[in-house]
Amino acid sequence: MLEVGTYEDTAAIFAEYDPRAPQIAQLLKDIIEAREPRLIVDHIGSSAVPACRGKGVIDLAVTYAAGDLEFAKAALDTPGFQKQSGREPFPETRPMRKAAVSALGGVFRVHAHVIERNGAEQRELTGFRDALRHDPELRIAYENAKQQILAGGITDSLDYSRAKGSFITSILVGQGLRPAIPLE
Repeated sequence: MLEVGTYEDTAAIFAEYDPRAPQIAQLLKDIIEAREPRLIVDHIGSSAVPACRGKGVIDLAVTYAAGDLEFAKAALDTPGFQKQSGREPFPETRPMRKAAVSALGGVFRVHAHVIERNGAEQRELTGFRDALRHDPELRIAYENAKQQILAGGITDSLDYSRAKGSFITSILVGQGLRPAIPLE
């Protein structure tokens, strides 16, 4: 049984890989796609890369066809995902929803990035995930970059995300992708 609860913002951390993350992502994918069949959900981010340590958040790309943004937002709002709050939330034209999901003996923080299907941002998010999956040295370099950011005293989650931006951008550019949104 999966329960969607209230998300609480916390300081950025460096967490061990949790092998339950792909199972949680699949459960959420099944729920979201059943609620709104026009959506496709991909597991992205560090939790989608076996053995990759990261911030301890399950990231999802919830993709919709052109014109279906409102359906996508409603499909996430209904089971209990919340609008992003805090300073500088994503705009509602490119929203992010968040939730705390209880299942498999744990509570998992989830970020659902609502983006247009087959666009540049989807290619970047899945491309970066795939690069990390296929290159263990790149995965280790990414983990080291994140540890250095935290060791430098950056624990605010927005500042942490921005600090990772130059590393991510360099990988995307190396793959021939141009970031659709500024990552720095």
